[in-house]
Amino acid sequence: MDVVQPIGHHGLPLADPVETWVQLSSMLTVEDLVVAGDALVRRDGPLADLPTLRSAVEGAAGRPGIRRLRVALPLVRARTDSPMETVLRLAIVRSGLPEPNVNHVIHAADRNYHADLAYPWARLAIEYDGEQHRLDRRQYQADIDRLWSIEAAGWQIVRVNRTHLADGAESAITRIRAALASSRRDTSSATGR
Repeated sequence: MDVVQPIGHHGLPLADPVETWVQLSSMLTVEDLVVAGDALVRRDGPLADLPTLRSAVEGAAGRPGIRRLRVALPLVRARTDSPMETVLRLAIVRSGLPEPNVNHVIHAADRNYHADLAYPWARLAIEYDGEQHRLDRRQYQADIDRLWSIEAAGWQIVRVNRTHLADGAESAITRIRAALASSRRDTSSATGR
């Protein structure tokens, strides 16, 4: 990734996004640092890449919050699309489930789609639906068509929204566990085991 040029606003110098992330480590929780780190290396318009974040953490030895930053860095994933997808991914991992792939490409008959989170081996897509999925008419229609295409390609979908994360993500995790168990049963019966 290219070296970030000095940033200014109305003639005032500002820290670049990666330096800001490092500075925030003295104030934010590990989870919040992962959310911010994911946002820096997001799929669309990333502001940094993982080697740049690693280099920044290595260069921050002795700075306030460095311990939290060192814990957060290995949890940061490139190609994310939203903070809530990161929160959901972290809850899944904390629950003891395997870490799902981020923005996994699913090949459907009409085109390729990205699942927010996915277990390709189980053909399970996990979709986080924010408010725009409900409130934006075009987004809502596109979601219906996209999810239908993904299901037609043989994938099961678990849809999650903010309410499913409110209880420490227990209801989201319960749904994901059930879908994974169902997938395992389907795989076993298909192979005759």
